Amino acid sequence: MLLKKSITYSAFIILIMLLGCSSTKQNKQNTNPSSSGQNSTQVHSSTGYTATTAQDYGSDDHSYISQDPVLETPILSNTIDSLTQIGTSMEENENVSQAILGEEFTNSTILESKSLVAEKIVENYLNSANKEPGGHCLSVSKGRFEQAYKEVHGHLPYQDLPNSMATKLYTSKQAFNLLYASATDTHPKWLSLPEEYRGKGNAGAIAYAGMGTLVDTTDIWSGQLKPGALMQVWRYKEDYEQVVKGVDVQKLDPYGHSFIFIGYVRNENDAIIGLKIADQGFQSYRPLVPRDYDVWWAVNLSI
Repeated sequence: MLLKKSITYSAFIILIMLLGCSSTKQNKQNTNPSSSGQNSTQVHSSTGYTATTAQDYGSDDHSYISQDPVLETPILSNTIDSLTQIGTSMEENENVSQAILGEEFTNSTILESKSLVAEKIVENYLNSANKEPGGHCLSVSKGRFEQAYKEVHGHLPYQDLPNSMATKLYTSKQAFNLLYASATDTHPKWLSLPEEYRGKGNAGAIAYAGMGTLVDTTDIWSGQLKPGALMQVWRYKEDYEQVVKGVDVQKLDPYGHSFIFIGYVRNENDAIIGLKIADQGFQSYRPLVPRDYDVWWAVNLSI
């Protein structure tokens, strides 16, 4: 009975956490709150289940993110996990944009990952006829990870999760899924998961499973990411900190995004100016730049 209640609770928490990056190709990142002030989010799970939830969240203005910024070389501080943002103009830069849209990624780029699963993730994405399937970012990134893992190892990753991930309250799979979804809550169950991995989404879950190495903001923008790395970002540092500590999501709209790193975008001087990513079509139509999010986490796969 206790296990059944735990599973039900976990499912509920994950459901209400699926916020912030649900989109379709048509509207990209446009948020359309209803007249009542509630945001209705359609959740598409990897199993095909579709549900609509309505929560009383504040309507944050994320419209600027959908515009094409001029890419500039990021200036990072020397602090660990620097959250430094750079200023970017919102004016269109035709030359840079066209160069990025037409950029091709070669097999040599893929092989740099030194992870068969990471290589397969990128290979599947580049060969896909539908690179922007819509739906929810968590379902899409997780589905791509699971598909590649199964193609490489012959089964889903869950049977390879270490027993050490299990707690008195959760199985290894439950702990993995809760961390992956950043299923924050004020309940002690969320706080029973290791703080080091809370709020880091896919990166935290996979690193906790021993399947990769965490990469923080500074290293991400210093060129340490490998193609096929999974990423979790948060628009606001304060939201991230509250998610880690445990927060009632009905009182906070923790705006985050989950996606896969494909490659760096560099200028003529070989300086990193953006990230080419794979998501459900929310932001993959353009490169990401440092000012898009306050908090960046990733995991370089080792499997």
